Amino acid sequence: MNSLFLAIGAAALYLIAYHTYGKYLGSKIFKLNPDAVCPSKELQDDVDFVPTKKPILFGHHFTSIAGVGPIVGPAIAIIWGWVPCMIWIVFGSIFMGAVHDFGAMVVSLRSQGRSIGDLASEVISKRVRILFLLIIFFLLLIVVAIFGVIIAVVFKMFPQSVLPVFLEIPIALWLGYMIYKKGGNHVVLSIIAVVIMYITVVIGTYVPIKLPTIFGIGPVGLWVIILLVYAYIASTLPVQTLLQPRDYINSHQLLVALGLLTLGVIVAHPTIVAPAVNLSPEGAPPIWPMIFVVIACGAISGFHSLVSSGTSSKQCNSESDALAVGYGSMLLEGMLATFVIIACGAGLAMGLVKDGQTFTGIAAFSQNYASWGAAAGLGAKISSFVVGSANMIESIGIPHNITITIMGVFVASFAATTLDTATRLQRYIVAELGISIGVPAISKKHPATIIAVVTALILAFSKPSGTGALTLFPLFGGANQLLAGLALLVITIYLARKKVAIVYTFIPMVFMIFMTGWAMLINLNNFYSSANWLLFSISLAIIILEIWMIIESIVVLKNIYGKEAESPAPA
Repeated sequence: MNSLFLAIGAAALYLIAYHTYGKYLGSKIFKLNPDAVCPSKELQDDVDFVPTKKPILFGHHFTSIAGVGPIVGPAIAIIWGWVPCMIWIVFGSIFMGAVHDFGAMVVSLRSQGRSIGDLASEVISKRVRILFLLIIFFLLLIVVAIFGVIIAVVFKMFPQSVLPVFLEIPIALWLGYMIYKKGGNHVVLSIIAVVIMYITVVIGTYVPIKLPTIFGIGPVGLWVIILLVYAYIASTLPVQTLLQPRDYINSHQLLVALGLLTLGVIVAHPTIVAPAVNLSPEGAPPIWPMIFVVIACGAISGFHSLVSSGTSSKQCNSESDALAVGYGSMLLEGMLATFVIIACGAGLAMGLVKDGQTFTGIAAFSQNYASWGAAAGLGAKISSFVVGSANMIESIGIPHNITITIMGVFVASFAATTLDTATRLQRYIVAELGISIGVPAISKKHPATIIAVVTALILAFSKPSGTGALTLFPLFGGANQLLAGLALLVITIYLARKKVAIVYTFIPMVFMIFMTGWAMLINLNNFYSSANWLLFSISLAIIILEIWMIIESIVVLKNIYGKEAESPAPA
């Protein structure tokens, strides 16, 4: 299969979907009202609630939901073959992921920017509010700690990416100041910022930064500490000071990276050497249902509902912007996941240096995908994408060492945006939990953020290396996709209460809850068989909470449609 045809086909389907299915949902199902007053204006505080122009919000939202999720998942799932991966990525993002993100944002926009977890009390029942918030807290705890580890691993593997990533902070502060304080043109200023950022990329290529071991803490652990300190500061600053401008720069960085990858695919058009279908890789779990959990952000991810309802809904300037921001961002993320499949399945085959040897073709692919164990390592997944992408970009004349830095910075920058957004979201969740359990003291900005950061730090250093979050990582996929199903459940009941057709969210909701439940039962059995009682206990608790919420929701739906059936027909 020629990689160019695959990229063109996916892009065409996404464009068609946005202008047909997406616009239909916006006008007929969610009935967007451009004249409605959004929370960003009703509750404007210039810290969290900030009216934001659509292009800037699109950049913030997209980079927050993307992170490394659409990279890591597809980069490992391709071991089952590129065909099943692409089917799930394309159709999952169009009919499930984009609907999920869009719906969560609209529901929150019409409920004062409250999170999807907080809304569960109003849409379903008060009993499930704390349960839902606890699931979200657990998921964000893993996200904050894991993304700190991911960035740390990238910095250790690609030390040339460190300087550009950190220099992006003052560039973003300058951009935010010029746009919001001086009223500058955001397009012109963002282009200048991106040009400066890529100058730092070239400098970073020749100035790699490596950390030593200090007080027995290795480089990964030290980076985790530094990054969590950064996350605390970034998540407590007004959103337009650092979070928005940094994400806006990263959205441009994404467009540049996608442009370079597109040119690389056009010039090199490498053939995909990965198997089309491989149902039984060595040591791998069953493709069905695990592919729907392994590939999350590239198709549908519960974390996205937290961004849609947690930060983006507080900054949306108009309901009509929600279509591009909520639905459109997810399709662009699907396109990124498509390029990941191409990079790992075709670009990697252009050349992989390992243990002093250079491998090409299927031999290069097999080095990282000979077995599930080889593909599952965090370093292998990131390396497959970075090296494969760099190989394709190099074909347009950019030196290999610079292409490696470009892609290393790309991965680290996107992970950093997810890290600070997730920390900010965790602050909101802690605040909502504090109000729910009658402890308002922890609902204030700094106490809530301290809890968010310290709990992640404790999890990270449950192992001296700072990688303790990896202990709970096997639960992340299931918990994340469960959250997607439960978010769709809230959206479905919201539509039912509005007497709107629910089929467009009901079918994805049933699919995700069933597939995720199945996958979690498989994991539960594995945890029991290996006597991993920590993961077994947490996984069992999550399943029980899931069943409880589903029962509560069935009762609500029955009441809604039962009352309709009992109502006398109009004369």
